[in-house]
Amino acid sequence: MSVSRCFLLASGIAALSFSGMPMGQTDQNAVPAADPELQIKFAEPDCPFFGPDRERFFTDALRRKSGMALVRRLSATTDAVGKMLGYVPGGSRTYNFDQTHTAGSIDSYIFADFQAHGITPAPKSTDWEFVRRITLDLTGRIPTVERVLTFVADTDPGKRAKLTEELIAKPEWIDKWTMYFGDLYLNTSNRPSTALNRFPSGRNAFYQWIKDSITNGKPYNQMATELIAASTGNTYNDGPSNFLVGSIVTMGPVQDIMDQMASSTFDTFLGMTHVNCLLCHNGRGHLDSINLWATRTTRYQAWQLASYMSHTSTARTPVDPSNNNIYYWSLLNNQKNFTVDYALNTNTGNRPLRQSSVPTCKAGQPCYTVTPQYIFNGTSPRPGEDYRVALARSITGDVQFARATVNYLWAYFFGRGMVDPPNTFDPARLDPDNPPPDPWTLQPSNARLLNALAQHFIDSNFNLKALMREIVNSDTYQLSSRYPGQWNAAWEPYFARKYVRRLWGEEILDGVAQSSGSFPCATVTSGTCSAPGYTVTGWTELNMGRPLYAMQFPDVINMDGTSNAFLDSFLRGNRDDQPRRSDGSILQALNLMNAGLIEGKLALTGAVASPLLAASKDLNNTDAVNKLFLAILSRYPSASEMSTAVASLSTGTARNSAMQDLAWSLYNKVDFVFNY
Repeated sequence: MSVSRCFLLASGIAALSFSGMPMGQTDQNAVPAADPELQIKFAEPDCPFFGPDRERFFTDALRRKSGMALVRRLSATTDAVGKMLGYVPGGSRTYNFDQTHTAGSIDSYIFADFQAHGITPAPKSTDWEFVRRITLDLTGRIPTVERVLTFVADTDPGKRAKLTEELIAKPEWIDKWTMYFGDLYLNTSNRPSTALNRFPSGRNAFYQWIKDSITNGKPYNQMATELIAASTGNTYNDGPSNFLVGSIVTMGPVQDIMDQMASSTFDTFLGMTHVNCLLCHNGRGHLDSINLWATRTTRYQAWQLASYMSHTSTARTPVDPSNNNIYYWSLLNNQKNFTVDYALNTNTGNRPLRQSSVPTCKAGQPCYTVTPQYIFNGTSPRPGEDYRVALARSITGDVQFARATVNYLWAYFFGRGMVDPPNTFDPARLDPDNPPPDPWTLQPSNARLLNALAQHFIDSNFNLKALMREIVNSDTYQLSSRYPGQWNAAWEPYFARKYVRRLWGEEILDGVAQSSGSFPCATVTSGTCSAPGYTVTGWTELNMGRPLYAMQFPDVINMDGTSNAFLDSFLRGNRDDQPRRSDGSILQALNLMNAGLIEGKLALTGAVASPLLAASKDLNNTDAVNKLFLAILSRYPSASEMSTAVASLSTGTARNSAMQDLAWSLYNKVDFVFNY
């Protein structure tokens, strides 16, 4: 590290947090992951709940049982980042806490909660905060210098809503939400945990379907229907069929596949991960302190859900008859051996044995079977109706489908869901007019708002843009992350401030490329980049274009080798058994400080020279510092930052190196890696 960089670190221009806290300070509210006193001891070790993915199943009830802090992590990280953030220019904090809100709007419910609980919300975000926040949240990119300055200078009171419309019309919005739903649908070329292979072709077909659906504004109920009811003989060419193919598991009877398909479908579209538990055992006696609805639900009822998948064949066919190692899947209905409903005749596999009232099957006769029945209203497929078509109709016609979708997106924009984690819904605790018996409480932090937003989503014909528009145009979303008074961590579920979000690895990598103007280059010819963009395994040879941004990757593994380690350090997950996470780590800090992907964006010469640095080095010191701050952090420096930065800039030939060091320090500032 150069002397200039050491000076900038010591002076506070760069002060990266490893865990959301300033260097040398620890989060006193955080729960030690390995604390043996917080380990919850239950039976049934074979259930997925008790494996390495168990954090996904944590509900408020579980946290209370374990003594785990319920509401401190987001608040503590937000406070810590706020202390480190330093200066953000003011402007447009025109706000009145007593203002009225339209009945039925997000703010009418949220601000009523503030009054009921004696909460004073944070002030409204400044224009500088808002333009960066919403651009990152909606598109995964940082705003350009020109857009920041024109937005701040604009005196139109409706400019925030106009910016929203501008952003959701951009191709960058499509990239971001194709990535988001690729995560949700677990689209990847292979799943090591189950030895499943879609291969790049199947992944690509699924990616393209997601992207086309987002591009064309396909209603979300239609997207869900196509995924649940897809039927094809070749998953290399059919995108939506790859959703259920992702649930294929090996080393067991076909009922294991049916179970996993039902579980994945309910988790993804209804936010009900505990169905996975019910497919192993009755809820009573196992989920009593976790999910009230589940305690009233039996394994037999879960089998009725899995039976919707009982007529689905999942055969695989080699692409080349001479090579059985590369193949595509079929997802077809009512094929040979797949015309009988869910049979209770197994004593091997990945789940406990399935028993029937008939001990053994008679020769030539089917075993005892379970017919499909939708768990919430008792309906079954119509005569002659395809089972999965019937399931799609029941799911998308269920208000829980709208609730779950709304909650997933709310959790993305606010850092936590009204039901949190977002896939742990308890249907017996959602109705504010019919509250659960003691000691249970309503599960959503604002049940009436959740139900109202779900109805708005239905009324919009399941329009994702309309839902996002309603969320980001609310005063609630536009509150500042800074809190001028004494913040009470118990207020966290009420959304009285904006909680900071650590950027995705893709957003950080793209932000460095975008701000520096130095993009990846696959091939350099005679000192010139002849093939800009990333190399993606199984992608460019299909003429699908070479991604210029990491947010355009179709997958989260097997990407360009130079970017894998960097992105993995920011916990992008693997779309298998490791979900995307926002935790901090020392490795993230070291990558930002030392990775060639960052250092390479600071070059002043060569095929990938930085246009930002090339333009800045010829400016006077003040203008150069302003230019770097605006390009990288979307704001001007404070007086102290300006003084420190100018002092770091040398004269003569050493000035170029000092300019590079200054840019490096800004990429290592906490307000670059967090969205606040």
